[in-house]
Amino acid sequence: MTPGAVGVRLDCDGPVATVTLCRPDVLNAQTPAMWRAMSDFSRDLPGDVRVVVVRGEGRAFSAGLDLSVAGASGPGSFAELATLPEQECADRIADFQAGFTWLHRPDVVSVAAVQGHAIGAGFQLALACDLRVLATDAKLSMAEVTLGLVPDLAGTKRLVELVGYARALEICATGRRMDAAEADRLGLATLVVPNAELDATVRDLTAGLLAHPRDAVVEIKALLAGAAGRSHAEQQRAEREAQTRRLRDLAGRGE
Repeated sequence: MTPGAVGVRLDCDGPVATVTLCRPDVLNAQTPAMWRAMSDFSRDLPGDVRVVVVRGEGRAFSAGLDLSVAGASGPGSFAELATLPEQECADRIADFQAGFTWLHRPDVVSVAAVQGHAIGAGFQLALACDLRVLATDAKLSMAEVTLGLVPDLAGTKRLVELVGYARALEICATGRRMDAAEADRLGLATLVVPNAELDATVRDLTAGLLAHPRDAVVEIKALLAGAAGRSHAEQQRAEREAQTRRLRDLAGRGE
């Protein structure tokens, strides 16, 4: 277990790792220190981990950026970032993004278990995961615009991929909240379940992801993740190449 001294912890149990935001008293509001810790989790992850579950303690997944930190004058605050040279500021934000983008890793499947608020950085953390299980009380919002900011934690591309440009623009430019039912209709939710069933549903989904050979799941994730950027012919070629690797591996002829 990686301690949650900065408000987030990593627990590993065989092939399943759980990232828990553990600041329930502030609805798991996020800080730059948490993002750095989450980035470090990618290096701490044991090699046998196949599924990463991301969740929040208490009644919310994450209410977003901790404004008491961002609005102060210390490291990671708006005031400090604004004083940095342009490239240094961009590099600092790239470090923050790494706390989210490691969940895109090709060798794991990431699952967000979302209850209550998933606002701003919380919404982007859920978007960073491959799959999202929402409790019926989930409330999602890309609220950065209300602070005069843009979503910058790697959530915009995934949002466009899931709901299309026009809907993504509407969600980001208005900062409005949507409930779990709307998120389901828009394709943002993999599953929506009653709050009391959230943990059991995530366990069942995890069991299903672990039920089949790891290498096949890794190949499938790569095929689907790259599909949008390929032509039909390129995707068919990628399928052929992936299947050839699987057949050779199953026959004991892989390199």
